[in-house]
Amino acid sequence: MLNKTRSLAPDLARGFMLLLIALAHAPAFVGDWSGPAWLAFTKSLIADNQARDMFIFLFGYGLGQLAHSRRAKGLEWISTRKLMRRRAWWLIAIGLLNTALLVPFDIIAVYGLTLLALAPMVRARDSVLWWTAGLTLIPATLLLAWQSVIAQAGPVTMTSFMAGTFGEHVIGNLPTWPGNALAGTIMVVPGMLAGIWAARRRLLDEPERHLPLLRRLAYGGLALALIGRLPAALLAAGAFPLPATPLRWAIAVGHDLTGYAGGVGMAAAIGLIAVRIHRRGPLTTALTALGQRSLSFYLFQAVVWVVLFYPFGLGLHDDLSFAATFVIAVAVWVVSLLLAWLMHAAGYRGPGEVLLRKLADRPETPVSSQVEAPARLSP
Repeated sequence: MLNKTRSLAPDLARGFMLLLIALAHAPAFVGDWSGPAWLAFTKSLIADNQARDMFIFLFGYGLGQLAHSRRAKGLEWISTRKLMRRRAWWLIAIGLLNTALLVPFDIIAVYGLTLLALAPMVRARDSVLWWTAGLTLIPATLLLAWQSVIAQAGPVTMTSFMAGTFGEHVIGNLPTWPGNALAGTIMVVPGMLAGIWAARRRLLDEPERHLPLLRRLAYGGLALALIGRLPAALLAAGAFPLPATPLRWAIAVGHDLTGYAGGVGMAAAIGLIAVRIHRRGPLTTALTALGQRSLSFYLFQAVVWVVLFYPFGLGLHDDLSFAATFVIAVAVWVVSLLLAWLMHAAGYRGPGEVLLRKLADRPETPVSSQVEAPARLSP
């Protein structure tokens, strides 16, 4: 059976996050973006470069949880570091396969590369975490803003790059992987380090002990995101014409920089909600089950996008509208909720999580047991 002692808030946040990821990704697979302006407004305000930041924050939080649990079991840091690096290599491999076989934008390999490079940051001083996060926030925001400025002139969708056959799809995707993964690594660092810091204080594991801080993070982060992201959302909705280049950059920087605050703010808001949940009903159970299997259902979404939209699948990229992709995104998330709930009821973990653990984890003995081992082996 699954571990019943897991904290509620992190899994709730991961389950909700997959809805935002679906809303951000699904429209990228159709060429016709005409439709209700409020949908473009909503996507820009809530999902674009904010859902990913929430995902990144929760990834860092998970690293902090892992370090805390292993320390509580008496395991040495060197074994934790080796485990993290093994997981990093396998995340890179899984992400590479995801890029080659499914969709060319991937976050899993980016997580692996970042973890491989920065595993020691899990036990760095708070000041080191914040200085590193602050310094990397500058290039991370500029890279995101560069992409956003290009998108302001018109959506750049996957329809221009879709291959006619699966073989051509794989061959075409592979060359894009190194550059995308390395650039993505820079974007991940600030949010990941913030997540590690939050996990040290167990903000989401013990939210009832941190209500004032969670309120400041939730209300302040979401308010800042609303103010900073509103101009870009209005531009996406066509509320005003495309401005001059300097103002376009200012709008993009404001949108993407405050997306980090919004991602943390949404996670903190879910922490506040978790405190008020005294009984786990069906929806809460399904959401947490989905959050516990976030890797599996992130990959599940990628499979759905390939099957629905690519020419060697159902080829619906030219038949569906921008608005229809929102319906599909919500439907995929609801199906994911149902499947996760059924897996929870049956006692099955997510296949992605099981595979990663089998590949990367090894049986280990606490330090105290290691000291006593030679005596037990004596005749």
